[in-house]
Amino acid sequence: MRRRALRDEPPFFELNPRRTVRQGHLLPPLDVPDLDPAAVLPQSLLRAPVEDFPDLGEHEVVQHFHRLSQLNYAVDEGLYPLGSCTMKYNPRINERTARLAGFADLHPLQPDDQVQGALALMWELEQALKAVTGMAGVTLQPAAGAHGELTGILMIRKALEARGDARSIVLVPDSAHGTNPATASFAGYEAVEIPSAVDGTVDLAALAELMNERVAAVMLTVPNTLGVFEHRILEISELVHRRGGFLYLDGANLNAFVGRALVGRMGADAMHINLHKTFSTPHGGGGPGAGPVAVSEALLPHLPVPRVVREGDRFRMVWHDPNSVGAMRGYAGSFLILVRAMTYIRSLGAEGLRELSDVAVLYANLIRHRLRGAYHLKYDAPSLHEVVFDDSVQATRDVHNIDIAKRLLDYGFHPPTMSFPLIVHGALMIEPTESPSPEEVGAFCDAMLEIAREVERDPLLVKSAPHDTPVRRIDEVRAARALKVRWQPEQG
Repeated sequence: MRRRALRDEPPFFELNPRRTVRQGHLLPPLDVPDLDPAAVLPQSLLRAPVEDFPDLGEHEVVQHFHRLSQLNYAVDEGLYPLGSCTMKYNPRINERTARLAGFADLHPLQPDDQVQGALALMWELEQALKAVTGMAGVTLQPAAGAHGELTGILMIRKALEARGDARSIVLVPDSAHGTNPATASFAGYEAVEIPSAVDGTVDLAALAELMNERVAAVMLTVPNTLGVFEHRILEISELVHRRGGFLYLDGANLNAFVGRALVGRMGADAMHINLHKTFSTPHGGGGPGAGPVAVSEALLPHLPVPRVVREGDRFRMVWHDPNSVGAMRGYAGSFLILVRAMTYIRSLGAEGLRELSDVAVLYANLIRHRLRGAYHLKYDAPSLHEVVFDDSVQATRDVHNIDIAKRLLDYGFHPPTMSFPLIVHGALMIEPTESPSPEEVGAFCDAMLEIAREVERDPLLVKSAPHDTPVRRIDEVRAARALKVRWQPEQG
């Protein structure tokens, strides 16, 4: 029998078209009364029987889902150039350490004297992150980047209230991640936009005009979402502090300068660190993640609890502090993500972390150099971790960024982030990280250049892509507006 091609894998409901009865599982006899669910549960919790549900053997189910898993794209498959989300290889040693029984089998309510190793790891990770940022303190609690932002802004709010200077506005650049204004609003502030200058950085004159006694903080991404470093960061921090505000740095792009620059010396008061990005934990699709926040001396009294303190050669958890913003989540954060991040940091060391950012920046500039001309650069400044092109050259032939991304699938590459940042229309946002080989980065550039040539020769070829994937072009607007998640047999 011919082995089924992956692209021909049928839906689950079509695996047993003749509906023959097959044994898929063996369950022990019930040891509780066999009751009719309708007799004990409200009607709203009952699900109607699924018609024509297929009977399948265990092996058939395993084969089906294994074949589907081979259709997934992952960092282990190849380059994952998402500019809005650093996606890098997760070394297997990280998984080995996270599975050690001394870490994996702990309970968050165990007494401190039983978990000294875990507390020591957390304390050492805090020291490492303080060294990486040049900041005075760290909380490991936040679950990811946006949660870290909220934690930082709430600490700023607490500090302002403590000095009797409650304020009402947070300034956010127009190139910021969308979570920044959302965080400001969620924390009770009004988010006000700062326009960008012609070079893509913050317009300092506009900031000076907006920065008044009502502004609690400025949320700044460094480097920004265009991959451009805010070269006037010292002037910005001096202005913000002179007028009584705090400077929050979005640390999503720390991969660009880890081991090379200290945000503490830039004047930052708080910055979240996406451990699952910069320090290699696998993520995406909802988690897992960890977003520790590093803070300056001014915010140190307001760190969340619980937190780890060292007393001689012993460690303990502090659960109560009247100056703290309180607990941001249960217990001490995503502990096994902390284990993975610490493993990565200890594996690389200071020199390795510096080389990490060197290679990431080198690759981004290589891509910018090779693709410039084929694709338009609205902000043609030296790139750091990422580079943002747009589709304006291809749009003259009615080919847009979504078409380029779909065609890239045919070449075996995951597409870059598209249509972000919003200040670049038709954006193609590419971040290679340090994970791929030079040959893979080169192959990605070759594919992008060939697609640009295809647009000139045969734009319809690109507009109708993908051609070689299990699922062809779909009507995305219709799919979003008329979502169907339940299988229905063909009529007639």
